Amino acid sequence: MTKEQKEGVIEVLKGKFSQYSNFYVTDTESLTVSQINNLRHACFNKKVEMKVAKNTLVKKALESLDNDKYSGVYDALHNVTALMFSESPKDPAVIISSFRKSNNNEKPMLKAAFINGEIFVGDNQLANLVKIKSKNELIGDVIGLLLSPVQRVIGALQNKPEGASAKAEAAHVAEAPKAEGEAPAAEA
Repeated sequence: MTKEQKEGVIEVLKGKFSQYSNFYVTDTESLTVSQINNLRHACFNKKVEMKVAKNTLVKKALESLDNDKYSGVYDALHNVTALMFSESPKDPAVIISSFRKSNNNEKPMLKAAFINGEIFVGDNQLANLVKIKSKNELIGDVIGLLLSPVQRVIGALQNKPEGASAKAEAAHVAEAPKAEGEAPAAEA
């Protein structure tokens, strides 16, 4: 690879690192060409960009952008490295996990993940990354929490039996605090 080609790869990588706030560093060593193609196809279907690059070029691209911000990723740059870029912090983890299950394989291994400024190092982090909720899932949870009390009240009002309101009022009157010196009401 010529110096110009290397500089071109570094520029492409810099553009990807700048464009996406989430990327995964994976080890795809020992995967067959067919498996790599299947992995690329799975990434394409989830709108995840997959790039294979030399570790030194990846490191140079990250250093030129923000050396301190990405310093935790550098130790993961060894062996064969495939990068997965995504808008969603969860999609690459789901792809890796499902790919492993379908191929009865331990590869690709997660070396590191950079998720919205946080760095997760090691393959043991994959289970946690699969559980990350997307922005839309979080919005849905918040809306569900906000609507839940309203739905319970509406449901209670709609499901109230007709004679229940008179019994509830009578019970409320019977339980009302008595003024001092007042005799308790006789029960029927």
